[in-house]
Amino acid sequence: MTDFRPEVMSRRKALSLLGLATMGLTIPATVLTVSDAEAQAPQVVPAAPTTGTERRQDRRTNRVKRRTRRRAARRMGRAERGELRRRGGE
Repeated sequence: MTDFRPEVMSRRKALSLLGLATMGLTIPATVLTVSDAEAQAPQVVPAAPTTGTERRQDRRTNRVKRRTRRRAARRMGRAERGELRRRGGE
């Protein structure tokens, strides 16, 4: 008869055994998983700037345009009010 003596298992061996067992259970599930999903059609991306620098430049350009319009409107309003004062407030 053989002499059976239980051997003390180190933490390293226990963790490697646990890792191998976990890997053995997860790999077949991922390999055997079959998907009926089809490839998605490429989405049409609008012609918007893609980089942050381009978006920033667009914002700055729009801000300058708005500011220019505001200033022109102010100038026109001042001119109209000045004309009214010159004519005597008709």
